[in-house]
Amino acid sequence: MSDAAPQETSAQPSFSLTPEEVRLLGVLIEKAFLTPDVYPLSLNALVTGCNQLTGRDPVLQLTESQVQDALDSLIAQRWATRREQAGARVAKFEHLVRMRHSLPTPEQAVLAILLLRGPQTVGEIRQRTERLHAFSDANALESVLEHLADKFPPLARQLPKAPGTKEPRWTHLLAGEPDLDAMAEAEARGPVGGGLASRVAALEAELQALREELAAFKKQFD
Repeated sequence: MSDAAPQETSAQPSFSLTPEEVRLLGVLIEKAFLTPDVYPLSLNALVTGCNQLTGRDPVLQLTESQVQDALDSLIAQRWATRREQAGARVAKFEHLVRMRHSLPTPEQAVLAILLLRGPQTVGEIRQRTERLHAFSDANALESVLEHLADKFPPLARQLPKAPGTKEPRWTHLLAGEPDLDAMAEAEARGPVGGGLASRVAALEAELQALREELAAFKKQFD
């Protein structure tokens, strides 16, 4: 029999959301700020939000089925829930980030932007959170980022400064630890050309979803 003591594992718990789940959760948080009058959101509204051409990086073209699968998974993991509303003809959904992680408004805003736009500098995050929450200065934002990083498990972290850059970037950790090598390769390749057709297709899908959402609202008022 070996006298060696068993080694204790010190692995910290982590998250493992898929890209679709990350996008959907970001949309749920963002729209709670931007469209409170129609929040919680229907499935059609979520599809539209996930496939938006603005404020998204990367731009995605998710189907209703993909969004529904991601939504079911978020509900099972207690990141989101279905809200029952009297007289509602369609199901509505909302996020549970505030309840799950006790995140105040500023931290929810920052997390949403990280989920929707990927790694960003403090300056970029401050600019992009303006419509959700206005930070008085960069120090106030950095305090929020540090608090997200100090959560257990951490929700965000600062990335090593990339060669040729002046500022480090921050990223969320809801999809696990970032692949730094893959990120470096993507940056080295730069923007990929030939994306016009995919953006036009995404715009058409967004327009169609908006038409369907408008029709649903008209039915409710009628």
